[in-house]
Amino acid sequence: GTKTNVETSIEEAGQEMPANIVLHQNYPNPFNPTTQISFKLPQSARVTLEVFDMAGRKMSTLMNGLQSAGTYTMNFDASRLASGVYMYRLQAGNFLQTRKMTLIK
Repeated sequence: GTKTNVETSIEEAGQEMPANIVLHQNYPNPFNPTTQISFKLPQSARVTLEVFDMAGRKMSTLMNGLQSAGTYTMNFDASRLASGVYMYRLQAGNFLQTRKMTLIK
């Protein structure tokens, strides 16, 4: 009777962040001139929250750095921007999501 010890280890490759990061739709939307963008982090991560125009030009960086787990609400002031549709993008670990928002002046 030989005993065999089998070690099993399950590694999730590339899963830096669980999937339950939530990027909410901005409120109010449409907005003038300020709106709030909120998101939820289940664990700490390096977070970048940026606003782009539809041509892909970066208009603003609302957050850039290491953040601990929690819910964040950022104020975005678009008073210097023209009316139109903009995109905001949240990057946290491997998570990337973009949503649209509309500025009406």
